[in-house]
Order: sequence, then structure tokens, then C-alpha cells
Amino acid sequence: MTNLATRPSAPARPRAEGNLGKSRSGNWAAWAFLAPIVIYLVAFYAYPLYRNLDLSLRHYTVRSFVQGDAPFSGLDNYRTVFADPTFGPALLHTLVFTFVSIAVQFAIGLALAVFFTQHFRLSSTLRALFLIPWLLPLIVSASTFAWMLNSDSGIVNTALAVINIDAVNWLTSPDWALVSVVIANIWIGIPFNLVVLYSGLQAIPHEVHEAAAIDGATGWQRFWRVTFPLLRPVSAITLLLGLVYTLKVFDIIWIMTKGGPADASTTFATWSYRLSFGNLLPEFGPGAAVGNLLIVMALVFGLLYIRIQRRQNA
Repeated sequence: MTNLATRPSAPARPRAEGNLGKSRSGNWAAWAFLAPIVIYLVAFYAYPLYRNLDLSLRHYTVRSFVQGDAPFSGLDNYRTVFADPTFGPALLHTLVFTFVSIAVQFAIGLALAVFFTQHFRLSSTLRALFLIPWLLPLIVSASTFAWMLNSDSGIVNTALAVINIDAVNWLTSPDWALVSVVIANIWIGIPFNLVVLYSGLQAIPHEVHEAAAIDGATGWQRFWRVTFPLLRPVSAITLLLGLVYTLKVFDIIWIMTKGGPADASTTFATWSYRLSFGNLLPEFGPGAAVGNLLIVMALVFGLLYIRIQRRQNA
């Protein structure tokens, strides 16, 4: 009786071993698919971040940068950055440049997105034309604005002279340099906001607007109480991406004003570059420290976005 009872359970072990083998092969397959992205993240994100942090914690010169024997200096580079008189204005310019740019870009992009939801002839053509600033290389856009805002031969001052308004030193006046680069950055960023917000508006069911109209809601009430709340998730990610991108804008400012005059348009991005590569004696450590401050600012805003989203979804 005992032998007969134990015989049916004999094949169970090979089946369990077969399931274990399949599980292991599945794990290896999963790691094989993950390997390329892991290698990419380590090579192009983790290692550069580590090197930048290492640069900011050591006293590097050109010789030590090549030979790799820079002495450890702790937080001295950060203390140097905080004590520099450029730090305060650069921080203020970074915040003004970032928040004014994304606020105006978002407002104009949202207005254009709502406008293009009213389907009319040539709407697709006009929408495609609005993408041109986004498609052009930044060096072309910045050079074009530098020419347009030139004090002597720029088309903007020429137009102002036609209506008897004095010429403005857009790029060489401390009062107007930051305004000039903000205007250029707004023009470049509007198409991104338009495309993303237009896609979000297209995803809102038309029946919702019809129901609000039947209930007697005006056009503004339908937008403010129906459209905008439903568009909030798309708006949030648009603002976050715009903020992170705008924080690190360098090429537009550098081509147009190089952070001048008298640091009037210097931001953390241009200051970091100037410290590291723009002086006869490069200061790699302080330059990396300023770059790390930009990373921290972007992380803070990213974490705030995640926290707000969690509260809204709770």
C-alpha cells in the first residue's frame, strides 16, 4: 500500500525543477532586455554626474585635470561660489529667466492650442508654421534674434524709428539684456507648449463641452470650469518639462549677450561655462559646483511636481 501511494507523486520533482529552470531563464531574459538601458544610464547619466560631483569636491587646475591628481578640497568650491558677488545676481537672473519664460510660453501656447481646436480652413498649415521656431537649430534662432535686436542695424530699432520711438540698446544695456534673451527663449518655446497642450485638448471628449453648453455655461466658464481642470495633468507635465529645460538654457544667452553686459543676463548655466572654460585660468571646481546647483534646483522642482501629483491623485 505504501509503494502504491508514493508512486503517483514521483514525477512532481522534475516538474518543479522544470518550473525553476523556466523562472531562471525568464530572469536572464529580463536582464538581457534591461542591460542596454542600464548601460546607457550608467555611461551617459550616472558617470557624468559622478565626475561632476568629483570635480566640485577637488581643486583642479589644467595640469591636474589632465593628470588626474587634483587634491581633495571638500566644500571649498561651493563656499567660493556662494561668496562670489556674481552668485546673487546669477540666481535672480536664472529664476526670472525661467519663470517668466515658462509662464508666457504656457499662456501663449494654451491660447493658440484653444484657438486651433476651432477647426477652420488652413488651421493645419498654420499649426505647422508655428513649429518652425522649435525645428530650427538654437544657434540659428539666437543669431537671428541677435541680428534683429542689434542697436545699430537691427530691424526692431528700424521699426521703432518709423513710429518715432528712440532706439533701444537691447543687447548692450543692462536694463534690456535679460529682457532680450527672455523674449528669444519665449519665441522658441511656444511651439512645444502648443503641440503638447493641443494634444491634451484633443483628448477631452467633445460631449463634455456640449453638456456644459446645454447647462448654460458661457465660453469662458466652459474653459475655466471644464477644459482647464481636465487639462491639468497635461499642463503640469508641460510646465515641469519647460522648467527643467529652461533652467539649463545656455546657447541662446551665450550667443546673444554672453551673459553681459556687466553680468546683467548671467544665469547659472552661462556662469558655470564661463568659470570652467571662459577664463584664461579655468576654474573647473567652482564651475562644476554651479552646475551641481542647477541639478539640485531641477531635482527640487521635479520632487515638488511628484508630490503635487500624488496629492491630486489621493
